[in-house]
Amino acid sequence: QVQLVESGGGLVQAGASLSPSCVLSGGTFGRAALGWFRRAPGKEREFVSSISRGGGSTDYADSVKGRFTISRNNDKKTVFLQMNSLRPEDTAVYYCAARHTILSVPAQREFDYWGQGTQVTVSS
Repeated sequence: QVQLVESGGGLVQAGASLSPSCVLSGGTFGRAALGWFRRAPGKEREFVSSISRGGGSTDYADSVKGRFTISRNNDKKTVFLQMNSLRPEDTAVYYCAARHTILSVPAQREFDYWGQGTQVTVSS
């Protein structure tokens, strides 16, 4: 059974950086496309970023483009989300997601497996 465990959230001031990470177990990490989503209080869950199985394709929501960077380390079975220039509107629970795909599929926005989330709070 695939399990995803996020860590690295926290409370920071506007303009600061955070780099949450997510470890995948119970599946084949090298076959998994990965993504990050977030849910702010009172709002629907929204897509943040994703990376293809091979790592050569990435996708970002317009709201985070240029500030966030997604990456993966297959040896450590970990996906990272480097978040710079954080804003109060980035405050949310951040969720990691995964889906097994074929190698040629580019970064996508639909996933099958989800983590429990890590809280990110940005104060003004």
